[in-house]
Amino acid sequence: FENELGVQEPVGFWDPLNLSSGGDVASFKRRRSVELKHGRISMLATMGYITPEITGKFPGYLSNSMNLKFADVPTGLAAISK
Repeated sequence: FENELGVQEPVGFWDPLNLSSGGDVASFKRRRSVELKHGRISMLATMGYITPEITGKFPGYLSNSMNLKFADVPTGLAAISK
């Protein structure tokens, strides 16, 4: 896999856990596509964490029956304990 896209000097093909030691091209391509997908999901999650802090929250109620407004729910990890 030394000639794959992303291999750069001075490290070369960097695989410290030897996950691609079997040499299976199909599993290598699957791992690469899954890594891209997870990276994109992580970027969206980061934006979901930051955006309410910058732009504010939706007006109105999250739950009418519980009288819970969007503004009442904290952002970030504090929302889990609410």
